[in-house]
Amino acid sequence: MPNESADQILEALDPDQRDVALALHGPVCVLAGAGTGKTRAITHRIAYGVRTGVYTPTSVLAVTFTARAAGEMRTRLRELGATGVQARTFHAAALRQLSYFWPKVVGGAPPRILEYKAPVVGEAARRLGLGVDRIAVRDLSSEVEWAKVSLVTADDYVRACAAIDRPAPAGYDHQTVARLITSYEEVKTERSVIDFEDVLLMLGDMLSSQGAMADEVRRQYRHFVVDEYQDVSPLQQFVLDQWLGGRKELCVVGDPSQTIYSFTGATPHHLLTFPTKFPGAQVVRLVRDYRSTPQVVTLANQLLARAGRRGGAHQALELVAQRPSGPPVAYVAYDDDESEAKGIAAQIGRLLAAGTRASEIAILYRTNAQSEAFEQALADAGIAYLVRGGERFFQRKEVRDAIVLLRGAARSADPEVPMPETVRDVLITAGWANEPPSARGAARERWESMQALVALADDVARVAPQDAPPTVVSFVAELDERASAQHAPTVEGVTLASLHAAKGLEWDAVFLAGMSEGLMPISLAETDEAVAEERRLLYVGITRAREHLQVSFGRSRNPGGRATRRRTRFLDGLWPDDEQSRAPRRSRANQNKVRLTGEYDQALFEQLREWRLSVAQETDKPAFTILVDTTLAAIAETRPASVPDLARINGIGPAKIEKYGETLLDIVARSAG
Repeated sequence: MPNESADQILEALDPDQRDVALALHGPVCVLAGAGTGKTRAITHRIAYGVRTGVYTPTSVLAVTFTARAAGEMRTRLRELGATGVQARTFHAAALRQLSYFWPKVVGGAPPRILEYKAPVVGEAARRLGLGVDRIAVRDLSSEVEWAKVSLVTADDYVRACAAIDRPAPAGYDHQTVARLITSYEEVKTERSVIDFEDVLLMLGDMLSSQGAMADEVRRQYRHFVVDEYQDVSPLQQFVLDQWLGGRKELCVVGDPSQTIYSFTGATPHHLLTFPTKFPGAQVVRLVRDYRSTPQVVTLANQLLARAGRRGGAHQALELVAQRPSGPPVAYVAYDDDESEAKGIAAQIGRLLAAGTRASEIAILYRTNAQSEAFEQALADAGIAYLVRGGERFFQRKEVRDAIVLLRGAARSADPEVPMPETVRDVLITAGWANEPPSARGAARERWESMQALVALADDVARVAPQDAPPTVVSFVAELDERASAQHAPTVEGVTLASLHAAKGLEWDAVFLAGMSEGLMPISLAETDEAVAEERRLLYVGITRAREHLQVSFGRSRNPGGRATRRRTRFLDGLWPDDEQSRAPRRSRANQNKVRLTGEYDQALFEQLREWRLSVAQETDKPAFTILVDTTLAAIAETRPASVPDLARINGIGPAKIEKYGETLLDIVARSAG
């Protein structure tokens, strides 16, 4: 792939992705729905810019929010031949620059960075005479972090919280939290340490006040790409503005329907107002969903469509499934949580027996505390699993030991022996074997870690140019780079993760568990904004699934308990065969509405979209105001032959039947002929 021509880079893209790749000069705003290939679009854009000579690789800085996403971006750019482009998280990019400039601007080495705020927050609270436990320290630490990423100082904290009606952490008032923020900063100063937010704050302040330093950074970086722009905080936007220095060579990518981190200070405001901030900005929408089946996409679209304007439905991108039809979404109400965990484990066992890899299956839930039941059920069933958010891959003892052995072997490795074969030979001495151990628990986990290294060696060898085969030295360098970025390889096992931790990931089969009121939305979501974010969180969970999706909950917490739980309100009208779950019936006519499976005639659907586009152009109206995609999909599935048939489809009332009914029936009839 590094030898691809510029035209070949474009040939790998669909028309909308190609529009992104061809928009080499900013400002550019890419609104990209889940599964629409946004990473593909922006990496090909960068590679195309490099291949055509528009970009010098070292002048491009691409930033995103997770080390995994940055690592994936670097890997794709390298495969496309765009080496030299910087792809980092906001913090990694800022820390690199701060470390470089600190000796010049301040002198000496930069302060040590706190890995965790909790000890310093605890000390700050004790100095104020506040009695705090572990949970209180955690909540106060989160509030300190929110204030910093929101650019809210201790002096402004009370006023800022009042302006947005933000509650203080339980058990404290706003004035006390403001005093704590001041005390926290004092303790940090005494200990000569800074936190992760300080890295961004200090860099932003240096760039805004040190002209020579800002000029040097701006000469280096001339083109910027920001992924997941809906999650940018005011602090990150401040740093981005300093990097830009008034220039417009910026491409941002995001989806307002995937804003799920507002509690950390993230806001879609900058994404939604981008065209206002940059008049004339090119806006490209990516809506072709290549990840999920039509059944999954239909549920995702319907979930957001029911949000209403206050819930952001008007901002949602309506996805169009590109994959063939798959199995219907499953909805299961179990008797209790234990039955739910055992039932899901049994279904996973059947998927594994049918050939699905364990690493392509995930159980997602709202809170980390829910994982225990699923861990027990999978262990009882003899199914390997990993809990996402546990110990980091490169911090595991067996991984650290393996890298030490590989580093030693790199000095004496036979260059005639293929790198993957040498890696296997080295890891055998550390306890790896071709076949996994029959035992579960720690022994199996150690084997899974080393097997992930073996699989990564195979992947590195597979994508390497034929004229430059990889060596153990280059493989160790790859591991060092991944370790610094926490870009872990895939470990074979069913993934257990919270919905927040699942962002940016995907699996063949996803089990959304515990989807009951009180957990989805969580009971702490007391405002309209908080409930809307919970809906977006469920949307993220749904769109992680490629083919198999099950949504479930337990009617009671414990076996034999009272069945008082109700499934989430977000699935009102979507959860089938459950009287309490059906949408309220407002009229007799609604009882006759057709029930859909999501399996529709793709060719007819495209014909209907073409008709809608021509009507939109003729009337100068947005296409969705004529008929939305879900209605067109329903027509393509039910193939109505008469006006009464049309009237049974959601989204087509008397006025639209009068306007478009005859034409729609004609399109359906012609497609049948």
